[in-house]
Amino acid sequence: MAASKPVESQSGSGFPRWQLALLVGTPIVLGVGAVYLWKRNKTKDTPGKSNGERTTPEGSANPVQGQGCSTNNTDPLDRAQGAKNKGNKYFKAGKYEQAIQCYTEAIGLCPRDNQTDLSTFYQNRAAAYEQQWTEVVQDCTQAVVINPRYIKALFRRAKALERLDNKKECLEDVTAVCILEAFQNQQSMLLADKVLKLLGKEKAKDQYKNRDPLMPSPQFIKSYFSSFTDDIISQPLQKGEKKDEDKDNEGEAAEVTESSGYLKAKQYMEEENYDKIISECTKEVESGGKYTAEALLLRATFYLLIGNATGAQPDLDRVINMEDANVKLRANALIKRGSMYMQQQQPMMSTQDFNMAAEIDTRNADVYHHRGQLKILLDQVEEAVRDFDECILLRPDSALAQAQKGFALYRQAYTGNSQSQVQTAMDGFEDIIRRFPKCAEGYALYAQALTDQQQFGKADHMYNKCIYLEPDNATTYVHKGLLQLQWKQDLDRGLDFISRAIEIDNKCDFAYETMGTIEVQRGNLEKAIDMFNKAINLAKSEMEMAHLYSLCDAAYAQTEVARKYGLKPPTL
Repeated sequence: MAASKPVESQSGSGFPRWQLALLVGTPIVLGVGAVYLWKRNKTKDTPGKSNGERTTPEGSANPVQGQGCSTNNTDPLDRAQGAKNKGNKYFKAGKYEQAIQCYTEAIGLCPRDNQTDLSTFYQNRAAAYEQQWTEVVQDCTQAVVINPRYIKALFRRAKALERLDNKKECLEDVTAVCILEAFQNQQSMLLADKVLKLLGKEKAKDQYKNRDPLMPSPQFIKSYFSSFTDDIISQPLQKGEKKDEDKDNEGEAAEVTESSGYLKAKQYMEEENYDKIISECTKEVESGGKYTAEALLLRATFYLLIGNATGAQPDLDRVINMEDANVKLRANALIKRGSMYMQQQQPMMSTQDFNMAAEIDTRNADVYHHRGQLKILLDQVEEAVRDFDECILLRPDSALAQAQKGFALYRQAYTGNSQSQVQTAMDGFEDIIRRFPKCAEGYALYAQALTDQQQFGKADHMYNKCIYLEPDNATTYVHKGLLQLQWKQDLDRGLDFISRAIEIDNKCDFAYETMGTIEVQRGNLEKAIDMFNKAINLAKSEMEMAHLYSLCDAAYAQTEVARKYGLKPPTL
């Protein structure tokens, strides 16, 4: 599926992001940027930790006799405990004002050297404040000052800070809770994930529209165009289209003059001089030249490649609405707009565009190939397989469609826990690489399936085949590096492969993101943040940038938690 980069082959080599967790072979901590590569033992309960309901105060709620909140006992701590117990009684009865009065009395009576009790009284009063979020934060802060590892107070403050729209400090508190709970509590994990996503979206919304457009690497662009077979604009210049000085000696007449902006843009494509393409297409469009439709589509394509969907959509709309334009141009524009909608998380509009493309150009193999990828993203695997079959029927030599059909069948079997179907899918991969020995995509997808099945040695061999066929494909090195971590727990060798990916393509955002995630696990948070920021600068969609900001914010929150509370998660 075409977008600013192939959505199924997000880095140009057929590796969907959903597979990263399976590739590493361990659970991903939601949003906290932590992919743990070890088995965690559940830690013992920390003082104040609650495995169940967080909305009740701590301590006994037995009735306490007396006129005030406290008892007549002369011992200050006993009187404070009595006031707290009576406060708990009021709390359970829903009489929050009376509960607050009793907890306040307990705080006043409690000797200052009884810090555990004092922090409990503050936390209980915070619970009684209910929706008075500022007061909740104040009392939880007092509790945390006294007991910095008080899970219940930290989590209650995090929830209050969320209500006050203080996402940054909320994230720090819930990160501390996640670490103290060894990432075992679903409530705190979900809150962390929620806040990280909101922060990422907010930052990406502002940053993405103001970013400087960045052209991807030549390898990425060529990989992108190679996913199309019926794309007129990506075909080489025909003999009659070449500029006068490029013609042979037969004196063939030119179809267009040398001033055609579109033909200049095509020439720049052949020369891999991609930065000049948009401006030349603009000249063709503004002059109303013969190739206006082609120029609009080519300009829109490069707008998508640099992540400028706002610039691309009007051009795509114009081509789609040109009823007298070549039907393959219109179908290609629909594929690309549909892919753009999918990146923008508008699957219904995306599906409509792909269906319209299939209606107007029923024998266009690209439509079925890219719609098949869309169906995989929507977990409609059976429909994806049917689309890949249709593509293969139209183009039996399409190795890419064969490989991705094989992957769809494998994913269907894997998620369905059918071992017999998994084996059938694996046999299918063997047949694909036998029939298409020069298709790097086949080896790459087979390697992922082998990794899922923990056949690491053979997976490594498949990645080596990919590298032999496409030595400049940075993504393959990233996945080979990840394989070293799972297979041999060889961190240094894994990082060497990912570093090699960056040397090959210093615009490979996937490499920076993966490097950052690993550095989080190593405890190198500053380096992780640097890697995530580099990936952010290379993001090709607002959604991708939001995801990367979430990872970066998670790492930064861990640095603040370490600074404030001395808390760090286990490291590799």
